Amino acid sequence: MSPRNWADDEAGAEEPFWRAAPPARPRTVHGGIQINSTRGPVARTWWSARFLAVLEAAGVGGRLARGRTYARRGQTVSLQVDAGAATARVQGSAARPYRVRIGVPTLDKAQWTAVLDALAADASLTAAMLAGELPREVEDVVAAQGVDLFPSGSRDLAMDCTCPDATVPCKHLAAVFYLLAERFDADPFAVLALRGRDRETVLDELRARRTRAPEAPPLPTDPVAFYGGGSPELPAGPSTPPDALLDRVPALPLAVRGRDVVELLRPLYRALDDR
Repeated sequence: MSPRNWADDEAGAEEPFWRAAPPARPRTVHGGIQINSTRGPVARTWWSARFLAVLEAAGVGGRLARGRTYARRGQTVSLQVDAGAATARVQGSAARPYRVRIGVPTLDKAQWTAVLDALAADASLTAAMLAGELPREVEDVVAAQGVDLFPSGSRDLAMDCTCPDATVPCKHLAAVFYLLAERFDADPFAVLALRGRDRETVLDELRARRTRAPEAPPLPTDPVAFYGGGSPELPAGPSTPPDALLDRVPALPLAVRGRDVVELLRPLYRALDDR
């Protein structure tokens, strides 16, 4: 028997079963949600760049590239950002889109009160937010209250997808992360919405805090109460004799029964002062 030619066998043999089926391609979606970036970095503003940097630090960023093609092809059918979660439907190779959920903890009432009080205390920051901007300094103000605006690690991220892929994040989750980043480009207030308060609620709270003035107590009508327990001591004026005016009258060439007219009037002035 001639030596077995393994090269000939491999050339004529069928591929093993694990190589026979090519990777399933995702089904085409018409009208899906696409990111604007067709090549290169996805982030266009500080907010999206910061979000992706946080994912990198959380150990998620290394697997995001798996979903970049999905995000650019528009495989995402729907995306909703609500308090505590971003939910989406992403079309893969299956007949129905996969359901994707990215969850983050919301801030509790006490945390939101501290954050909003701190934001309202900065007049320039509040003015910018009421004008529709979200300055990057907001993250520092929030952090000063002991609160993380973005997820601080993988423990702050809940990632679920109905696809059979065991890798987390799968390409469907990764695609939604890219869409979220671009959503933050278009509306940075979506970062706050994800943490529990939407744009209108935040702005209404800031307006209320900026216009709220402490009510002054009504003035007491009782003079004693007004002056704190006693009537005021008014300053005394200079002591002027009632007939001092007569001293400024020039001498008159008149006399009554031999007496000067001014001297006759002096008792009358003094009598009027006694009344």
